[in-house]
This record gives sequence, C-alpha cells and structure tokens, in this order.
Amino acid sequence: MTFDLDTTEGKSAVLAVALRAAREASHIVLAGWRKHPTVEHKGAIDLVTDYDRESERFLRQTLLRDAPFALVGEEEGGTRAAGERAPTWYVDPLDGTTNFVHGHPFFCVSVGLLIGTKPLLGAIVAPALATEWTGAIGLGATRNGQPCVPSEVTSFEEALLATGFPYDLRTSEDNNLDAFVAIKKRSQAVRRCGSAALDLCLVADGTYEGYWERKLKTWDLAAGAAIVTAAGGRVSDFEGNDDAVTIGHVVATNGRIHDTLLAALAAVRATSELPPPLL
Repeated sequence: MTFDLDTTEGKSAVLAVALRAAREASHIVLAGWRKHPTVEHKGAIDLVTDYDRESERFLRQTLLRDAPFALVGEEEGGTRAAGERAPTWYVDPLDGTTNFVHGHPFFCVSVGLLIGTKPLLGAIVAPALATEWTGAIGLGATRNGQPCVPSEVTSFEEALLATGFPYDLRTSEDNNLDAFVAIKKRSQAVRRCGSAALDLCLVADGTYEGYWERKLKTWDLAAGAAIVTAAGGRVSDFEGNDDAVTIGHVVATNGRIHDTLLAALAAVRATSELPPPLL
C-alpha cells in the first residue's frame, strides 16, 4: 500500500493507521497496570517491563504491515529513513514506564511519523486516563475525537507549565532543577507529569501553556510535537530553532508565551555557569 503524504487523504489514512495501532497497543499495556509487573533497569532510574517490549513488538508488526515505512522504537531501535522527504515511524511503546510500574495513571503509547526530520503526524493513547490525542500538520488536532487547540493565556505569571528531569539527574549538573525552581517562582505553577508525550498533548489541548525538557529521545517527542504543531502551538529547541525533535531539547507552548519561556530558560543557563547543551 502506498500513501501520498502531501495530500489530506494520505495523511488522514496514515493517521488512522497510527491511531488504531496505538489503541491496540494501549490494551496490551493496560493489562499490566497495577498488576506489579516484573521490572528491569536500563539505567539507575530508567525502567523497562515486558509490557514495553510486547507493546513495541505489536506496533512494529502492525505499522510495518499497514503503512510500511522505516521504524525506530525505544526498545528495539531502528534506523531513520534517508532523505528530506522520507517517512519514518517513531514509537514509544510505553511512555511513562516509571509511572506505570508504580500504578500511576500517567502513561501512554506514542506513535509519530516524521518526514525527514520534521514531525508530520501523531497518535497518543493514555489508556488509564481513557484519553487519546491525534494530530497531523494541516489537519488540526483532536482530543477524544473532538478538535482541540492551545490555551489563549498570554501572561507568563498566569501560565501553568510542565517539565521533566533527565535520567542522569543524580550525576549531571545539567539536571533542570535550577530552571524548575526559577520558573516556578515566575509562573502560576509547574507540574511534573512523568511522560513527555502526555506533557506535549496537554499543551496541545490547552491544559498547559508550556512545557520544557532536555535530554529526550526522538521517540519521546515525534508524536507529541506533531500534535502540538497541528493544534496551533509552537515547538522549538531552547534557542528557538525547529530541530527539537531530533536533538532532544524541547520547548513547547501555546505560542503566546513561547519567547518569554525561552528567555527565562536562557537567563537560568546564563547564571548557572553550565556549558551549552550537547546537540
């Protein structure tokens, strides 16, 4: 089967494939929620379960059958397709594994498609929250099938923000704690959800005004970045460039507070004496 991803029909068809796959994979992971799954450590605080692996196996089988593009997943890897116009699936079979392991409901299955290095579309399903988000560039975004858009808040002091912390939090000085403290003092509040994909969705649907995080992977960001952009929000790296998804340092907002958040993050970095982030 072939898809013309330059057309509304082509994007809609592939988005439907992504959503079906994410929904079915979410049933796999939900079956293990609050069931005390066996846990392995990929790092000191980086966890993986059999549900992560089973979900990814299902996603690979389904996506490669129904929309056979190159595919990169968190657990089994893969290689991005070469070329500026080449499509590649990026899947996170269980984003928020630590939450999942502890019985917390903020976890999801994330399926995104990049064209070259640019997000085109994504589907994210959070089964314990009974909520799903979709979006495609040029088609808009939805939450549970209804159109969604970012918030209209313009005041940074009234903004509800979100962030996250890297897996090397205990050993790296570049751990986001200084930015968290500084920005929490300037904004209405800062939340820590534990799933980059869900944080992005909550920007897209107007729950958060903004979100920032460093040291992420493309599978963490591909679907959510597409959904934020499709909804009408803005996604960039910490310097305002549009390469966040591939370098892993992301700022996503409703667009109205974006420059203020970038400036606040830059001010923190200037006073922390940290070197520039590794790209």
